[in-house]
Amino acid sequence: MLLIHSPLPLEFRSNLPGTGAKMKTSAPGRACGIATVLLSLLAVLHTSTPQKNDIDIYSLTVDSRVSSRFAHTVVTSRVVNKANVVQEATFQVELPKRAFITNFSMIIDGVTYPGNIKEKAAAQEQYSTAVARGESAGLIKATGRKMEQFQVSVNVAPSAKVTFVLVYEELLKRRLEVYELLLKVQPQQLVKHLQMDIHIFEPQGISFLETESTFMTNELADALTISRNKTKAHIRFKPTLSQQKSPGQEDTVLNGNFIIRYDVNRTLSGGSIQIENGYFVHYFAPEGLPTIPKNVIFVIDKSGSMLGRKIQQTREALIKILDDLSPRDQFNLISFSGDATQWKPLLVPASAEDVNQARRYVAGIQAQGGTNINDAMLMAVQLLSNANRQELLPAGSVSLIILLTDGDPTVGETNPARIQKNVQEAIAGQYSLFCLGFGFDVSYAFLEKMALDNGGLARRIYEDSDSALQLQDFYQEVANPLLTAVTFEYPSNAVEEVSQDNFRLLFKGSEIVVAGKLQDQSPDVLSAKVRGHLHMQNITFQTEIRVAEKEEEFQSPKYIFHSFMERLWAYLTIQQLLEKMILASDAEKQALETRALNLSLQYSFVTPLTSMVVTKPEGEERSEVAEKPVETENKRKHFHLGSSYADSFLTERSGYRGPTGPSGKVPGNPGRIGPQGPVHSPSHHLTYHGVRDLLLPDMLLAPSTPDEVDLRIKARVPAIPSDTMTHRHQERKPSGSSADTSQPAKTDSPPAPIQAPPVILTLPGQSVNPLCVDIKHSQGPMNLLSDPDQGVEVTGQYETEKAQFSWIEVTFKNPQLQVRASPEHVVVTRNRRNSAYKWKETLFSVTPGLNMTMDKAGLLLLSSPDKVTIGLLPWDGPGEGLRLLLRDTDRFSSHVGGTLGQFYQGVLWGPPAAADDSRRTLSVQGRDYSATRLLKLDYQEGSPGTEISCWSVEL
Repeated sequence: MLLIHSPLPLEFRSNLPGTGAKMKTSAPGRACGIATVLLSLLAVLHTSTPQKNDIDIYSLTVDSRVSSRFAHTVVTSRVVNKANVVQEATFQVELPKRAFITNFSMIIDGVTYPGNIKEKAAAQEQYSTAVARGESAGLIKATGRKMEQFQVSVNVAPSAKVTFVLVYEELLKRRLEVYELLLKVQPQQLVKHLQMDIHIFEPQGISFLETESTFMTNELADALTISRNKTKAHIRFKPTLSQQKSPGQEDTVLNGNFIIRYDVNRTLSGGSIQIENGYFVHYFAPEGLPTIPKNVIFVIDKSGSMLGRKIQQTREALIKILDDLSPRDQFNLISFSGDATQWKPLLVPASAEDVNQARRYVAGIQAQGGTNINDAMLMAVQLLSNANRQELLPAGSVSLIILLTDGDPTVGETNPARIQKNVQEAIAGQYSLFCLGFGFDVSYAFLEKMALDNGGLARRIYEDSDSALQLQDFYQEVANPLLTAVTFEYPSNAVEEVSQDNFRLLFKGSEIVVAGKLQDQSPDVLSAKVRGHLHMQNITFQTEIRVAEKEEEFQSPKYIFHSFMERLWAYLTIQQLLEKMILASDAEKQALETRALNLSLQYSFVTPLTSMVVTKPEGEERSEVAEKPVETENKRKHFHLGSSYADSFLTERSGYRGPTGPSGKVPGNPGRIGPQGPVHSPSHHLTYHGVRDLLLPDMLLAPSTPDEVDLRIKARVPAIPSDTMTHRHQERKPSGSSADTSQPAKTDSPPAPIQAPPVILTLPGQSVNPLCVDIKHSQGPMNLLSDPDQGVEVTGQYETEKAQFSWIEVTFKNPQLQVRASPEHVVVTRNRRNSAYKWKETLFSVTPGLNMTMDKAGLLLLSSPDKVTIGLLPWDGPGEGLRLLLRDTDRFSSHVGGTLGQFYQGVLWGPPAAADDSRRTLSVQGRDYSATRLLKLDYQEGSPGTEISCWSVEL
């Protein structure tokens, strides 16, 4: 038997340990190698380490059908044992946390072994019986921020075939104006038949569609086809064996994420009501509403445990967030450790002067002391309440409190239940509270309940290089309230069993979803009213639809998963019941749990209340336990001792950098460097690591032990030998020029390496020698180039002392998108949504009007069929730093300008100097520049670069 305990939604893979995998004896004299067939999805396709000529994945398919935001995904993996001994095949699947598994089966020797979903207690009893017989249980565990992993193993006889089929479903959530379907592709072996098909059908019409991949190459791009019309889209990825191969090797190149993002057409109306098979769903996200002014108080933890990177990233994020405040907003800041301190005695308007003062205050926040959450929260509520009594809050405005903390309370009131009660009584339903848990030393359950009690939500912020972006993105989600007190009304004689129909807030870029069942004798016309409060007035949207016409929309498309709307209703209702259980009293909780359980069983959903039991062939011996992931307490209690001692101790340790320490060693195990992933005990083939946030869809999961901390230790090797660093770097003129003999060669020291210039420009009509631009004078951000006809602008900050760009930013008007590159990473911003990418991690993004690609050398290219191609590169050769390159420059318009753009405006070259043909003068827009022909290092094709002769100009 095999037991699958589920947390909420899951993820996907296919896995194969290598030839060095642990061997076990299944019978005297018979050795069984362990192979893993991993299928990763986010859905995922994934495997551990390749197994040569043993377990072979000969077919791997993913079929995902998205009908009106509801995704039904089927993953099928077919494997064969090519060895002459029994092999163990392990099927692993990574699913989104919001997804529910609905079916799993194995087909072995023509016999189907299905999964049966049962109440958790009944499943546990059946599992215990299976354990007594020595049979195995399935496994679900957290695998990162957005995914969970499902895993099951089975023995495969020589030459035998096994088919694994997993089905899961999820309702895609709109966030910052897009829906996202995520798949991870990691087969880790070549697959003869590998195919992914994603079908999308949206009756409202598809307004935007983009795909993004972190493994795609130019060769693989030919295996990706995208077709769409007004309401349908089909994305297919079907690579051949040759396309899957790594250059010069037999390994697969497929390893990474495949993401589809899209949005639908919408208007300023009562939303879209859709009907299928006796059920309806109502999507509400009206366009064109003005933003409501807000009063926001940021409550920031500055205790000792925030020391180092966390407080630095918090400062960075807050400064960005302050810049995004609207002039109509009011705000204040409270920082707290053992005591709480408010920046100003009152809320202040977000004027340029006050925002600048706040930026300076934030820049000076230092981490030290304990954690007094109770006093800080009550101070924030008191600020709003005083302003409200004094009528200082604008009429119709929205008041928000945003709490950021990385630990449990250690000073003042430390009982979480009493803090929750104090805060709820103080807020009294007047304001919304949003709680951000930074890292894994804070009780997420404590923050989650406190946020839900007060009309908000909680989010975990991962400790990573993009923590500041996570904070900024969360703020963007709540930065623009559109409506308050939103209620949905339907005729009582038309519908029944309606999901949640009242909501405190609607934010720009999100969407409210209500679903229900049509009564048997419902009218031919279904009407709906949506009421809410704008800034200074009430508003009512009214919508009417003809039931028969709406039902026809889902009857014709052949590839759409039919009867999906009933399952969508059940999915949404279960999610909302599970959330209500957090806030309910013991008496109420039982009724909510009973209803959620009954729906889970009726619709075969693996939820926190159910488990899946899979019957396996007789003779399976090992026991594998899967426990339901829950997030109820800290995972590393040794960091918080229930008093201010831990925070005070960390204050004195200036080297503290989170759970791994400055050396990269794991606390509690000083001799061990942390691994890149989970470490499994050698005594158990399957162990459960991690816990998950059960109810809110956007919560993040923590590693359960310090052993799972992901450490990345980098060493930078100087690009220039140390013995040459004391010499001034002189440029060498190309041999053969008349200036070569002007100075005798020096023999007392080796020649300095040839440097790469900051910028290399290939000018129109220039058949020889490109232009190398050296920037010698720079103050503040530079307008490198702008072309209004092309709709592109490039700015950058050049540090003359370091002789390199500290950042380069490319802004496009159509599509509206911004790419900001720094030596650390690349951040792409679209519709207030940030995506961070590390250099030298492959990227292939297809957006209407723009393609973004990055190869393993780190060359990022931004291209379009009719636009100039702009490249960015983290050059690590001599003269290291960010580099800019331009291709297809003949596409610049006559209106191009800027420090570099000026050179594409009719450059005039003067004749070579009479005494030195390596010197010329060029004139640009009436200004003369002296150009010298020198040897430089061409960075445009990546490290190590090649020597070129170019005309060097100083700016």
